[in-house]
Amino acid sequence: MAGGFVSQTPGVRNYNYKLTPKVFVTCFIGAFGGLIFGYDLGISGGVTQMEPFLEEFFPYVHKKMKNAHENEYCRFDSQLLTLFTSSLYLAALVSSLFASTITRAFGRKWSMFLGGLTFFIGSAFNGFAQNIAMLLIGRILLGFGVGFANQSVPVYLSEMAPPNLRGAFNNGFQVAIIFGIVVATIINYFTAQIKGNMGWRISLGLACVPAMMIMIGALVLPDTPNSLIERGFTEDAKKMLQSIRGTSEVDEEFQDLIDASEESKQVKHPWKNIMLPRYRPQLIMTCFIPFFQQLTGINVITFYAPVLFQTLGFGSKASLLSAMVTGIIELLCTFVSVFTVDRFGRRVLFLQGGIQMLISQIAIGVMIGVKFGTVGTGNIGKTDANLIVALICIYVAGFAWSWGPLGWLVPSEISPLEIRSAAQAINVAVNMFFTFLVAQLFLTMLCHMKFGLFFFFAVFVFIMTIFIYLMLPETKNVPIEEMNRVWKAHWFWGRFIPDEAVGVSAAEMQQKSV
Repeated sequence: MAGGFVSQTPGVRNYNYKLTPKVFVTCFIGAFGGLIFGYDLGISGGVTQMEPFLEEFFPYVHKKMKNAHENEYCRFDSQLLTLFTSSLYLAALVSSLFASTITRAFGRKWSMFLGGLTFFIGSAFNGFAQNIAMLLIGRILLGFGVGFANQSVPVYLSEMAPPNLRGAFNNGFQVAIIFGIVVATIINYFTAQIKGNMGWRISLGLACVPAMMIMIGALVLPDTPNSLIERGFTEDAKKMLQSIRGTSEVDEEFQDLIDASEESKQVKHPWKNIMLPRYRPQLIMTCFIPFFQQLTGINVITFYAPVLFQTLGFGSKASLLSAMVTGIIELLCTFVSVFTVDRFGRRVLFLQGGIQMLISQIAIGVMIGVKFGTVGTGNIGKTDANLIVALICIYVAGFAWSWGPLGWLVPSEISPLEIRSAAQAINVAVNMFFTFLVAQLFLTMLCHMKFGLFFFFAVFVFIMTIFIYLMLPETKNVPIEEMNRVWKAHWFWGRFIPDEAVGVSAAEMQQKSV
């Protein structure tokens, strides 16, 4: 694939490039960073409904689960059990802030390596856990790994990919996350059938495999031209740019990277500068997009799918199988985004996915409310249970080609170099904070809000869809260092972007004044 591209934003430059094997391979390996996050998302919910695991660490929950007349909404309600899941995300929040400095000072690949290393150590603690303390220490170490990887990988992919394929390559991160979820769910399905404590230990211990993949991948990956320039390796950066673009005619793009780096060097305190009015669009988006992504309610399904399906009346084995099916559907539908995001744009997928999630969530809430009411007792027939699973799959599909991948893509591509690491750290920190809240509070919220919980998340889906419609400009096909032109052209954000930030020339200024 050779040639340039045509941007819909006036004044944006067109670069020469070819889709080279090198850029494809590096982005493929770089996306491995999503595996550790996905594996943990998928493994946690399955392990927390394995009876040997609950007997070993959470006997109170196990007793409640076995009590047949217990309120179905409250049978798994335990703050200690949810702390097992949610402690990882609080640790990821903290580590993402440190990862920003390391990513900027030493390059994206070394943050990825550190993420894999700490995740590897954490998997060992969890696999050999003898008590709650070892279990939580392991989860915290896993969280540090997730924080480093989630901070560096999306930025790495956005910087390496050619502008008009940035969406597809960056969505490889989300594909890796969902692939990790599916693999973890399949592993849980088989390990749950192992008698004794060996099943859950295998599930938790196998987290070392994706950790090793990201460590090895980080060692063989080159660093991005943007990062090399930022750290003073200008000649190496130009060679790398020529290599990944498949042409020696990279002077225009290279000069844009140099200019961005020079402007970046003027910013000594990115955490302070990101608060300036000129960066208001990026700050708002890197806060609100991850906030809304978690308030879609997707992690209710991801974390606790097996638990949720058991609450709906499925047996242990059937609940794991249902969770596996929804995971596979999410993986397949993520590829829809990969192949359409650079063709139809980010906004179309955001809006369509939001409407689909809204309708399906309301339908799920209504069905559960009719069957269990407010007291949480009752039976659900096979036909109705299968219909609820189908609605959950429709909901998951909508998320998989919209808020799932785009929640990572858009924040990683919209910020100029001088604040990019800080902005991505904020993105990860906000994401992890609300992931922690949802994970920690979901079972309690289900117990008290009952079927109304699905309406609660539906309200947020409605609000976020309106927010995207009004506030997010289209960013497809726009070079990452030219993104300020998009904000300048927006009806609301344009007032915050100074003319010099978009390189407006004297001739252009004169033309504008005529």
